[in-house]
Amino acid sequence: MLHNIRSVYNVGSIFRTADAIGVGTIYISGYTPAPKDRFGRWRNDVSKVALGAEKNVPWRQIKNPKKLLDELKKSGAKIIALEQAANSVDYKKVKISGDTVFIVGNEVDGVEKNILSFCDMVAEIPMQGKKESLNVSVAFGVAMFRILNK
Repeated sequence: MLHNIRSVYNVGSIFRTADAIGVGTIYISGYTPAPKDRFGRWRNDVSKVALGAEKNVPWRQIKNPKKLLDELKKSGAKIIALEQAANSVDYKKVKISGDTVFIVGNEVDGVEKNILSFCDMVAEIPMQGKKESLNVSVAFGVAMFRILNK
């Protein structure tokens, strides 16, 4: 789930990575730009980065992310946010089995607390340098390839 991501280029990059790793569906919520505009036309700015992955990876635009997360949890899916938090675990320790939804959020503010409340786990990529975080599309790629390719 891409929630409140502001950069269309980050969205395109995440689609491209999602295609490479075999993600089943991308859920788009909040003000995250979708691959199609409000008139149903494919967006060139997404395509510029996604290079066609936006047409390969199924996606759904969601108006109520909390309702979707509640439904997914009731169906047995695990919800994991990729975020920095007091209760986070090192992303290298994440083990998944069955349906799992990963949530990434806004480039500056991260995943909102009201969305984090639905999560079964918060996974964090430890930082070694002076910067406290990675670009959201880079973090998504790092985490997904590590977690899904175990």
